[in-house]
Amino acid sequence: MPDTIPDDELVPRRRPAALLVLVVVVGLEFLAMAAVTVFLLVELLMTPAASVASAVALLVLAVLATLWLGAMVVGLRRGRAWVRSGIVVWQVLQGALAIGAFQGESRVASVGWALLIPALLGITLVLSRSVTAVLARRD
Repeated sequence: MPDTIPDDELVPRRRPAALLVLVVVVGLEFLAMAAVTVFLLVELLMTPAASVASAVALLVLAVLATLWLGAMVVGLRRGRAWVRSGIVVWQVLQGALAIGAFQGESRVASVGWALLIPALLGITLVLSRSVTAVLARRD
């Protein structure tokens, strides 16, 4: 069923600060994932891969993650309730990657912190009372 209500009527004019910060956090994650996707595409085209199938599969997953995050940003800006679960899932996945960056042979703590801090901030904001109140209405 098409959405016939203008977007400015769906979300109150005055959005909580937590929602605006969440939009910025998820937007920056989207931009970072887009940069990773472009990097993987350039690597695939310029450097011979040990396994072309694996490189293409990784690129496809990166493209899907970028599209997913883009949809989350658009949904957040429109105040859609369905974005809450998608954002929580992304933040958990990003937190798992951060933990992996802290461990293992090739551990890089700076990458771990760069992944963990926005993940914790995003999950805290999306579950905050003010954001939940704005996003609680059903689509």
